[in-house]
Amino acid sequence: MKRVLILSAVFTLCTVSASAQKDKPWTEWNQKEALKMLTDSAWSQTQTELNDSSGSSGGAITKTESRNEATMKMGDAAKNQESGESVGRQAVSLSLKYYVAFLTAKPVRAAFIRMIELQQPETPAAKITERRMFVERDFGDYIVVALKMDGTDRKRLVPVNQALGGSNTDTFKDVVYLERKDGKRVSLMDYRAPGPDGMGAKFIFPRTFEGKPFLDASSGEVRVYMEINKMKVARKFRVADMMYDGKLEY
Repeated sequence: MKRVLILSAVFTLCTVSASAQKDKPWTEWNQKEALKMLTDSAWSQTQTELNDSSGSSGGAITKTESRNEATMKMGDAAKNQESGESVGRQAVSLSLKYYVAFLTAKPVRAAFIRMIELQQPETPAAKITERRMFVERDFGDYIVVALKMDGTDRKRLVPVNQALGGSNTDTFKDVVYLERKDGKRVSLMDYRAPGPDGMGAKFIFPRTFEGKPFLDASSGEVRVYMEINKMKVARKFRVADMMYDGKLEY
């Protein structure tokens, strides 16, 4: 009974925290709140693959990491806090992390800008105004999913980042897509390699499908699927949770 009560309390705390983050103006988010939005939220998830020092590989962690486990480096906006992880084995596990986020979702853009503002508090007001325009930007007919890589397993991280930097739309045309719960998919229409903005690689999809928005309140789930340098990234997002300021954001 005691264990049930503790788990219930933790779940309630997490639910209240997530709700408060949505209700709180993004300009008031602290670093933890902004980081959580970028790594563990309705619009962003983290997939981790482990490889212990003995050489045996672990499978991908398919759950979304908590904000205490996940870190994301978005240009100058976030600091890498990786130091190696223990997974209950004597050998130290090396990690490879994939951060997947809907960049066209307003709260993700807000979190990115908020991280920059927190780490650069002396920025002139004019520059702050310019940056905040990115949060209000209208992406029109496109869905943009950003992929950022990080981790302690440099032997695997370097080749993956090289693959992202040296690829084009044709490289990912048949192995990157968005899929609804009903099985309908939209294919990749454009790809942008990681650049100086620090947001990672950008995968661009059409927002409409068969003359209608690809996602709506009845879509259930949307799955982001990618194959990067023989590594598979697959994340499911619950569409009903992707509401922000009364609007479906994706």
